[in-house]
Formats: sequence, structure tokens, C-alpha cells
Amino acid sequence: MRLHLITVGEPKLAYARAGWDEYEKRLRRFHRVQVTRVSARTQAQESGAVRRAAGRAPLVLLDPRGAQFTSEGLSAFLDAQAVSGVGELAFAVGGPDGHTDELRAGAARLWSLGQLTLPHDLAMVVLLEALYRAGTISAGEPYHRG
Repeated sequence: MRLHLITVGEPKLAYARAGWDEYEKRLRRFHRVQVTRVSARTQAQESGAVRRAAGRAPLVLLDPRGAQFTSEGLSAFLDAQAVSGVGELAFAVGGPDGHTDELRAGAARLWSLGQLTLPHDLAMVVLLEALYRAGTISAGEPYHRG
């Protein structure tokens, strides 16, 4: 399956750039990965750019209003999407003000990384690590330990 990662901006801090690069490389072992960086001046423009970037792919928004996944649950979700014939999923990390109500209403799923507020750079790295970990679970690899 192709995973399309859409972010408002890119990691700015050195640790986040290194983490993004590392986990993006690892994730490519399990999925085809596309990365799109969008930028805009307003929240509405950001959300429009995210929607356009996702195209027809089901859109999963990282949003504090969303449901949380366990690592096993995320693995099962991705597997179920692949089995159902979904060829691509788009995951979007919004800007500092998050996503608009309109974009949330049109999303296939809202996914919360937890109740903590994470810096934008860190949220991007956590997204990639979670997707990579889910891939290792699906493949039965030893990276994941309960």
C-alpha cells in the first residue's frame, strides 16, 4: 500500500530531521511512501492544500479529537485497509492551529497520538515511527515488543 504523508511544513530541528529521515527510510521497507510538504498563510489555506494533496486517497488526520490506536491496532487498521483494496492512505499533520472543521468533516478518520500536546516536529517523527512499528508487527519482525 502507498502511504502519502502530508505535513504543513517540514521538521526544522536537527533531531526531528534526523528522525524523519531514519523512519522514512525504514518505513519504505513495508510501504511505498510519498511525502508532500504544504505551506500556507492561514489555517483554511493549509487545510485546502492538505485536501488537494490527498486527492482521492482516504485522509487520516492527526487530530486531538481523534481515536487513539495501540501499535497493534494501527497495524490491524493498515492491514484491513490493504485487504479491502485501499491502495493509498493519506496521513496529514496540520499546522500550529490544527485542521479546519471542514477538513475534519471530510476525513476518513481522525487519529490522536495521545492527550499530550506534542511539538510539531516531534509529532511528525512519532507519526513515522508509529507507522514503521505497525509495519514490523504486520511482518512479524522483532522490532515491536509489547
